[in-house]
Amino acid sequence: MRLLNANKEDGRAFIHKLVNRFQAFPEKYEESVREIIKEVKDKGDGALVEFTRKFDCPSFSREDLEVGLEEVERAYDQIDAELLKAIKLAIANVRDFHEKQKERSWIDTRPSGAVVGQLVRPVERAGLYVPGGTGGETPLISTVIMGAVPAKVAGVEELIMVSPPNKEGRLHPALLVAAKESGVDRVFKIGSAWAIAALAFGTETIPKVDVICGPGNIYVTLAKKILAGEVGIDMIAGPSEILVISDESANPAWLAADLLSQAEHDSLATAVMLTTSEKIAKETVKEVKKQLKKLPRKDIAEKALEDYGAILLVEDLSQATHLANLIAPEHLELCVKDPWSLLGKIKHAGAIFLGHFTPEAVGDYIAGANHVLPTMGCARYAQALGVHVFQKKLSVVGYSHEALCEEGQAVIKLAETEGLSAHANSVKIRLEK
Repeated sequence: MRLLNANKEDGRAFIHKLVNRFQAFPEKYEESVREIIKEVKDKGDGALVEFTRKFDCPSFSREDLEVGLEEVERAYDQIDAELLKAIKLAIANVRDFHEKQKERSWIDTRPSGAVVGQLVRPVERAGLYVPGGTGGETPLISTVIMGAVPAKVAGVEELIMVSPPNKEGRLHPALLVAAKESGVDRVFKIGSAWAIAALAFGTETIPKVDVICGPGNIYVTLAKKILAGEVGIDMIAGPSEILVISDESANPAWLAADLLSQAEHDSLATAVMLTTSEKIAKETVKEVKKQLKKLPRKDIAEKALEDYGAILLVEDLSQATHLANLIAPEHLELCVKDPWSLLGKIKHAGAIFLGHFTPEAVGDYIAGANHVLPTMGCARYAQALGVHVFQKKLSVVGYSHEALCEEGQAVIKLAETEGLSAHANSVKIRLEK
């Protein structure tokens, strides 16, 4: 892992690279995804079975598409009690956090007698995409919880989950238990771009949804991007990111562990630290090398650190927060003596983790805040997945005759100025004696 100075040429060049890390998707992938989407739109279930046989399970059939009740019940017997307890704790914390996000409907009466307001309503049906996780061997339980719980808190009537089956045509039992505990209503064994298309258009078996959430590979992400508008989506997510701000009070071994926690996600992941201490910087570099050797996903993490990994020396914590706001990371750890003193200075980050005992991993699994976060600098304007993704606001307007008499001439004037005479007339005709 390289050690740079933020105030020297190589450090400034690396920061420039980070700030401008947003990348468009290669056209060759988009062409493939558009073809997949067309197949699903034209052939429905037939296309889903064909793609699943080709890429996931050779013996897959239409009857295998939906997970049955018996399969879910068996899943409970296939996981241990400790895992079930952890799932329930995570769900409880995530639900408690997201309950506080709910917005209220309101109605206001003006002095003129006009009534205006807002109704908050959930979408009727939502889709949740859950990646397969190395052929189904590493179930992404947290993804189920982070997508399903906010949807149910929002009041979504029917929540549909899709996830690619393993080569035997099954989903990991832990995924099914997490889905059941989180309130998922139906689960289907399909993945990749064809799963997104099925949710967007609906097929003979898969219901059409209003909103799709959940992370995935480049094919999933591109399908969501292409179909946005046909269906609502949560966000266009990129590779994982972590930015750590540290001072002389930090523990180098802990810092290294946190940087590697994101580097192991993806060879395109970003793992960067800004520190005021040269001693901490050098010791962290040593710790990264030491811990990297023991990682099962060593090759992935090593590639990520080579391309988008660095430790940068900064003059002070003020410069560190300034650079953090420019970079707008997905995850921002404040591993400093007094993290609360920096919190008010942070403008752009997907999630902020305070102090030496708050590794980013607690946010991934158990704290309650959502771990589906904006990446690639999108934290400048975007936010975490939450209840708002599954709700919409309906404006309410009611005018009495007296209110229209009081304000109608202003409507007429504005409409006529815009050249919309029919708009103006719809008010005039009501004001005629």
